Order: sequence, then C-alpha cells, then structure tokens
Amino acid sequence: MLDPDVYDHILETAAAVAEPLRAGIARLGPIAIPPPVHASVAERLSVEIVNQQLSTRAALAIWTRVEAAAAGLGLAPRDLFVPGHEAVLRACGVSGNKVRALHAVREAEGAGWLGPELAALPHPERSALLCRVRGVGPWTADMVGIFHFLDPDIWPAGDVAAVASLRRLTGRDDTDAVALAFAPFRSILARYAWRLKDEAAARKAA
Repeated sequence: MLDPDVYDHILETAAAVAEPLRAGIARLGPIAIPPPVHASVAERLSVEIVNQQLSTRAALAIWTRVEAAAAGLGLAPRDLFVPGHEAVLRACGVSGNKVRALHAVREAEGAGWLGPELAALPHPERSALLCRVRGVGPWTADMVGIFHFLDPDIWPAGDVAAVASLRRLTGRDDTDAVALAFAPFRSILARYAWRLKDEAAARKAA
C-alpha cells in the first residue's frame, strides 16, 4: 500500500493543481503498489514490446497466445524469441517488427546489457541504455522503470492514456509541467491517472 506520507503529498499537491484531480485521488485513497511480476528486465521488456500501440485487452490476448504457444512446445515464452520461431509468434498476432525487437531483447540479455545493475541507475541513464535495444523507445523504458524497477518519479509523457487523463482532470494541456509539481512522485501520479481513466470509462459504460 502507498506510504501515507507519500499519499498526503500527492493529495496536497493535487489540491493546489485542480479540484477534480484532488477529488479523484481522494476517492481512490492510498493505492497498492504491486511488486514486479516479472523475474527479469528482459521479460518485462518483452511484455512491453508486445503491448506497444495496442489496447490493454488486445495486448493481453496476444501475450496469452504467446504463453499458450510456448507451453504447447514445452518452452518458456522467452524461448520463442530466437530465430526459428518467427511463424509461431506471427500466428499469435505479434508483428514482424515486434518479432525482431523480441530477438533483440534476447540478444541484449545475452550480451549482459540487461543485468541487475540497471536498478541502481537514475532513470534517464537507464532509459538511454534500454533505448539502445531495437524496438525499445522512451515509452517502453518508462513502463519498465515504473512497473519493474518501481522508480517513484517517472512521468510517462509518451503515454496517451496518462496524458489524456491528467488533461481531463486539470483542464490543462501542459501536462509535463503539471506532473513536475508532483516530483519526486510522478510515477504515483501516473498510476492515479491510469486508474481514474479506467474509473471514468467504467462509469461511461455502465
């Protein structure tokens, strides 16, 4: 669960920015920050590459097919990310460019670029290293930083959902500047922005 002092800071900052944002955060209360669900940076990168430019539902469906295909061959998903399994991945819905990016992640892991030492780096340095891998851009590096390394201070400026949510809740277009007010907890702001977007979508669908 989010540290009470961090929650108070987020709520107080939101109150100074826009009442709808403060009210939304107060309605959600302190949120849980789950631990990383993937064993390695390479595994998380692979998932995020599949997720790129897809809805959450579509990405989950493709990744589920990848897991099923790997299990059917007696393999882990990462074992498909090498030459020779391209047709299997394409049949799961993974594009050709993403297949090549998944190969690049495996190669980077084998070359020692994705070791545990990345955790100790500031996000800008870590992001620059990750972006050396084919198919990994700033958005993917931000997602890895937020969800795998649990870096508390990343605002994913390239994430359409987070930016749109913050814009809606504040009425401001300068979302980078708005997010800066929440430093050093911009990742927490992003988590709230995503959850409030999902909440708004659920109300609309009801």
